[in-house]
Amino acid sequence: MRVDPSAPRAERESQMLLKIEDFRQRRPRLIDEVVTLAHGAGGKSSAALTDHVFLEAFRNPELEQLGDGAVLTLPSGERIAFSTDSYVVQPLEFPGGSIAELAVHGTVNDLAVSGARPQWLSAAFVIEEGFSIDKLKQIANRMRDAARAVGITIVTGDTKVVARGAADGVFINTAGIGIIPEGRMLGPGLVRPGDKLIVSGQIAAHGMAVMLARGNLAIEADIESDTAPVHELCETVQAAAPGTRWMRDATRGGLGTVCNELAQTSGLGVILDERLLPIDETVLGACDMLGIDPLYVANEGRFVAVVPADQTEAAVAALRGHEAGADATVIGDIVAEPAGIVALRTPFGGTRIVDMLVGDPLPRIC
Repeated sequence: MRVDPSAPRAERESQMLLKIEDFRQRRPRLIDEVVTLAHGAGGKSSAALTDHVFLEAFRNPELEQLGDGAVLTLPSGERIAFSTDSYVVQPLEFPGGSIAELAVHGTVNDLAVSGARPQWLSAAFVIEEGFSIDKLKQIANRMRDAARAVGITIVTGDTKVVARGAADGVFINTAGIGIIPEGRMLGPGLVRPGDKLIVSGQIAAHGMAVMLARGNLAIEADIESDTAPVHELCETVQAAAPGTRWMRDATRGGLGTVCNELAQTSGLGVILDERLLPIDETVLGACDMLGIDPLYVANEGRFVAVVPADQTEAAVAALRGHEAGADATVIGDIVAEPAGIVALRTPFGGTRIVDMLVGDPLPRIC
């Protein structure tokens, strides 16, 4: 559809909105002949790879939900969440955490935002020949401590060793199972116009902490990763707001990409308010220096929730009552139109479209 430049302003705006909306309703196409780093960034390329390779190969009703974890019903009638994730972060240690904490927190958080109470983890290691046994022990001990702090048990695992230079030290995969309390339902199909969007804390710290820890940007800033388990906060918000509709942790692709996934799967619009976004000034300054939008920077201890408007105040107050949720706040609204689109209100009174992440400005941050 072509926008007619000679048309009245209101008509041009309407034409542009329809053009954007029509574009946004299309799932990304896989046009690459080889895998690139962008396919691991959690944005458009990741969605294309998932849709056209893995979803086509493994298609089933549970997988098609494309959530942070699969929600499964056991023969007994109990419901569980099952999730898996792999961790290839570089460097292995960074301010505020390491690959060990990520491997536990990442899967725990996927279970928690699926509505489950995490119970068990598996841990699989791909280890490069020549990797230090002492470092491996340190990673295992830190994973143990992180799991104990959550109250989850690592019950099974696997190890593989590959040739020197084939794994960049160590890669870790964890899978987890959590039990969903009876009657608890979450999903994009439950989201309604008028609902509010809440984030559990400041955003963009993890990705920037890892980027700066690599030491090749000549930027010094006191930024620590936000890696942390969110299971207690998820329970807190659902207790305070029993009508909670949907939750996701904003990891790869950041807040902007997660909101796009919500808009596409719910068929509704998401309107974010830039003035309400909780971003530390140091983090924001580092993003500005690197030309990176903090909306697309990964988080490892933050989640987004949609709650009914009349339960928003209680939800935010409950989150702020928890040490880990002190910076929780409302960041936007769910609207009927424009459907399937995320827009950001700027402090200057304008509005801009927030698309899914394109490319990979922050490779290997989890």
